[in-house]
Amino acid sequence: MELIAKISKGSRMDQVYIPKNRSSFAIGSYVVLRLIGAEKPAEKPYFYNIGRIEPIKLEIINWIIGAIDKTTDSYENIIITGSFLNEGFGFNDVDIIIIKKNAVDEKRIMDTIKDTTGLKAHVIAIDNVTLVEGLSKDPLYQMMLSRCIAKKRFIYKVKHEIDYKILDLHLLKSKALIDNFDLLSGNDKYYLVRNMIAIFLFLQRRKIDNENVDKEIMKIFKLKDIWEIKQNMLDKGAFLKKYRIFYGKTFNRIMDGIKYGSKQK
Repeated sequence: MELIAKISKGSRMDQVYIPKNRSSFAIGSYVVLRLIGAEKPAEKPYFYNIGRIEPIKLEIINWIIGAIDKTTDSYENIIITGSFLNEGFGFNDVDIIIIKKNAVDEKRIMDTIKDTTGLKAHVIAIDNVTLVEGLSKDPLYQMMLSRCIAKKRFIYKVKHEIDYKILDLHLLKSKALIDNFDLLSGNDKYYLVRNMIAIFLFLQRRKIDNENVDKEIMKIFKLKDIWEIKQNMLDKGAFLKKYRIFYGKTFNRIMDGIKYGSKQK
């Protein structure tokens, strides 16, 4: 026997009323309540270089994917990346990449996530061709996809191609650490250092992911742990001295590339 009833609000506990005249469900019986029209369970997303993630974060990711499903048609994939995937809850926002040929209402998606979860979302809509091109030329794209969670499985085989003018623009961001050291938070400093080191590794055609970049940072700046940057525990004088030298070294390498040819394949 199956009965359909509505949940009513009670003074102390909510309740479901069923008719007294029924051929089953004796008083004291255990029953299962199931929402009619409930959505099917979320599909398990694909993890890339992530060993573990907190259950609440996975629930948020599944909700984000569901929200995008309702507001966006005919996309190819959804990729979650950035500091949100790091262990703990020290992230600033959720970075979302939507792979789609046509335009996406990015603001609507960001507002929906903010209103519902309280989390700030950064949404990028990009087509597959542009993404592959970015992966071949831009170390930041490689960083983003080196560690991520995706709705669908993906495999990108790209040709490494150095465009020095693009790298010059990216490196300029890291100059802000020299000019604004005292004004920046630990996380801001880390982002700017990581940006510079990722470019350096890219110029050397080395593998770019979070682990390799962090190891290179600790090696260059003689740090015991990457948290020395994130927690603002740096010796300003010693750190900036090394930073200026390394920034200049990377900048000169890029300028030589521009001088002798904007692209090197």
